[in-house]
Amino acid sequence: MTVTIEEEEKPLFAFDYKKLAKEVVRFSLEYEKFPYEAEVDLILTDNAAIQEANLFYRNMDRPTDVLSFPMLNLDAPGDFKSIKEDLEGNFNPDTGEVMLGDIMISVPKVVQQAREYGHTEKREFAFLIVHSVLHLLGYDHMTPFDAAFMENKQEAILKEMNILR
Repeated sequence: MTVTIEEEEKPLFAFDYKKLAKEVVRFSLEYEKFPYEAEVDLILTDNAAIQEANLFYRNMDRPTDVLSFPMLNLDAPGDFKSIKEDLEGNFNPDTGEVMLGDIMISVPKVVQQAREYGHTEKREFAFLIVHSVLHLLGYDHMTPFDAAFMENKQEAILKEMNILR
């Protein structure tokens, strides 16, 4: 598994965020029983850059905490059977890993939301990564049912990792 971390905004977290990011991605993929080695690109940025991306990709002119850019076209969330059908489109020819996609996180939002929600920056950072990995695997929260389903998965993953509120 490869997690590439690009730091447009250097975090000043009191924990090893690079190690945590890799652990959270790996655990989330294992939890979802993802059957391949994977690669994920994580971009740590500021509010201005994520606002610009949010406007460009989602037509929402405001900063957000996290954006996910999935590379796979799955038949259903968590259904990985179709990945082998598009070897060239899904697998990096240099590494043989499935290219899951990109995650963009606003470092200032991690700090702000941790304070607002009354938990640690570590927990907020991990939560945003789990949330995004689930998006990369096809899950969304567009309906109340889907939102509750995704929220339950997020909480279960964080609980199993002992990253609690």
